[in-house]
Amino acid sequence: MGTLRTQLDRLIEQTSLSVSDEQRIQLVGYVELLDKWNKAYNLTSVRNPEDMLVRHIMDSIVVSPYLHGQRFIDVGTGPGLPGIPLAIMNPDKEFHLLDSLGKRIRFIKQTLHELKIQNVTAVQHRVEEYQPEEKFDAVISRAFASMIDMVNWCRHLPKEDSGVFLALKGQMPTDEIDQLPAWCSVMDIKYLTVPELKGERHLVILSRKG
Repeated sequence: MGTLRTQLDRLIEQTSLSVSDEQRIQLVGYVELLDKWNKAYNLTSVRNPEDMLVRHIMDSIVVSPYLHGQRFIDVGTGPGLPGIPLAIMNPDKEFHLLDSLGKRIRFIKQTLHELKIQNVTAVQHRVEEYQPEEKFDAVISRAFASMIDMVNWCRHLPKEDSGVFLALKGQMPTDEIDQLPAWCSVMDIKYLTVPELKGERHLVILSRKG
């Protein structure tokens, strides 16, 4: 705990994010659970917990300032990324974490229980077939698919007028942007600075009006 917490504190210091002591404890707890379960369930290719802090925790929470609204869905969440770190950062917002694989959803549910995270609903479903009772302010995707597949598969999930897609990408995805369907347009592109992460990170914000 001590070493991971020290490293997390050092990483957060390199950002302008405000992270409480309780949130830091939960973020480290999530990494410890992910490391423990990963040995048996192969939830992520990142094996080292210290690397997880950079490549999973920091890479997720830098998106937090761009979450506008109340209801969010993380599609293809895998072991809960970026959904769980973002839910920890935003306890007043509601997150649905969707994945089709049972072992990932079981891990997420156990994590929610152990870390006492109250604002997450884990959903085992194929995204194309998932019909929520209420639409979302934003559909978030990190490593799920190309942006073209993302917007086509998730077109039914954001709110009709105000909902957006938030796609976390590495390098500027120029080719994908050029191939977006006519009904979808790029509202904004944010360059994300992730402390100690090699390579570029971008957040592409897409609207269904266009």
